[in-house]
Amino acid sequence: MNRFDFTPYRRNTVGFDRLFELLETTGRAAQNENYPPFNIERTGENDYKVTVAVAGFKIDEVDIVAQQNLLIVTGSKQSENNDNRDFLHMGIANRNFERRFQLADHIHVIDADMADGLLIITLVREVPEALKPRKIVIGAKTASNVIEHDAVPTKKGPQAA
Repeated sequence: MNRFDFTPYRRNTVGFDRLFELLETTGRAAQNENYPPFNIERTGENDYKVTVAVAGFKIDEVDIVAQQNLLIVTGSKQSENNDNRDFLHMGIANRNFERRFQLADHIHVIDADMADGLLIITLVREVPEALKPRKIVIGAKTASNVIEHDAVPTKKGPQAA
């Protein structure tokens, strides 16, 4: 019902297909699912941490797949026999899940750890040397110098995390 139609904008733009697909799928995902809860934290200039609450899941029941610009966290509970158990209240979510995170360019998964019901995924932005800004010397026919990456302002927006 609350779906926004991007068709008029698609007609007038070239090369922005990925952006419109991202907006459409993000809108659908936000409406459909909010389990399991998660945090996204910036821990440094180029460092990030994604924390997903996976209480009740064992390490072998959680899978992490990193693709280009996409991180997929999947939890598959092994079926347990609850035939002999008589629950008076069952409030702990015990269902399978798939959580997708869109990643900006050059974001890589460094580490993943699970403790106290939390899955912690460490990410880092590694910009290749060829894509870093270079200082061009005017009038000299020498090689250009690479500007230190810390001096470059960071890009902010929907692609940044």
